[in-house]
Amino acid sequence: MHELSIAVAVVEQVEEAVREQGRAVVSLTLRIGELAGVVPEALEFSFELAAEGTALAGARLLIETVDARGRCEGCGREAATGMPPVLWCAGCGAPLTLLGGRELEIVRVTLADGPADANGPVNGSRNEKGVKGPDGRGPDGRGPDDGPRSAPPGLPVRDEEASHVPHR
Repeated sequence: MHELSIAVAVVEQVEEAVREQGRAVVSLTLRIGELAGVVPEALEFSFELAAEGTALAGARLLIETVDARGRCEGCGREAATGMPPVLWCAGCGAPLTLLGGRELEIVRVTLADGPADANGPVNGSRNEKGVKGPDGRGPDGRGPDDGPRSAPPGLPVRDEEASHVPHR
């Protein structure tokens, strides 16, 4: 069950990224391709074990599944490869180049608003990326057209959507 080693690697990377902020992780979103060889249920179970005693204890694991897709080298047609993958074109029979489906990436980390508690995540309000109020503004009062957001002074700047766990 390699899902345990994947969960441990994800927890270590996220913990390292959020360590200086001193806040608990509320949720973690992973993007996993259908050809990555990962069983989501096994990863969820392993994540709970790996997260115990860390800033991710009690965090919700969200998994986005990516369908496998390929492009025909002969006619340029793009299509889903299915599972198990069919790696030749249904139209002309030429081989397909795989475009996606092997992803294994950390997409988003949502932190609690308050400091981390040694017993797990902080209860209360959450600073979840993408959550909007009735006026269309996010939890920080900014709207979609207000430009990029900056980290508060003194906090390390991290692009939460650029973190990746390489698939091996």
